[in-house]
Amino acid sequence: MGPPTVTIGSYPDYPAAQRVVDYLADNRFPVEHSAIVGTNLTLVETVLGRMTTGRSALLGAGTGAWFGLFIGLLFGIFTVGNWLAVIVVGLVIGAIWGAVFGAVAHAMTGGQRDFTSASSLRAGQYAVIVDAQFADQARQLLGRMRTSDSATNAG
Repeated sequence: MGPPTVTIGSYPDYPAAQRVVDYLADNRFPVEHSAIVGTNLTLVETVLGRMTTGRSALLGAGTGAWFGLFIGLLFGIFTVGNWLAVIVVGLVIGAIWGAVFGAVAHAMTGGQRDFTSASSLRAGQYAVIVDAQFADQARQLLGRMRTSDSATNAG
C-alpha cells in the first residue's frame, strides 16, 4: 500500500483529467506522485459485424498466413537453395491451415456467437489524485489553471 492520497479534482471524461495532469507537469509538479482514477466502470461491448463460417475462415487464413510467413522466413534463413520459394510455401500452407481452423472453430460454436465485437471499459468519472504531501502544491497550481482558463474564456 502506498502513501495516503488526496483527490484534487473530479472530471466527466479522461481528456479533462489528462489536461489537469499535463498542466501540473508543465508547471514542474512531481507528477510521479499523481494518478488518474476511473470510477463507476462500465463494460461496453461494441458489435462490429456478423460472423459467418466464410468470414471466420477468411480471418483464420489471414492469421495463418502471418504465422506461415514467420515460419517460412525462419526456414528461409537456413535454406541454401531457393529461399523465396520456402517463404511462399510457408505463407500458403499457413493460410490454408488457418482457414480450416477458423472455419472449424466457428462451426463448433453451433451459432452461439455469430458476431464479432470489441470490448472496452469506460469510466463514469475520472479523479485526479496526488500523494497527500503534495496536495497543497497541486491545489495551488490547479487554482492558477482555473484562473487562466477563466481569463481565456472571458477574452
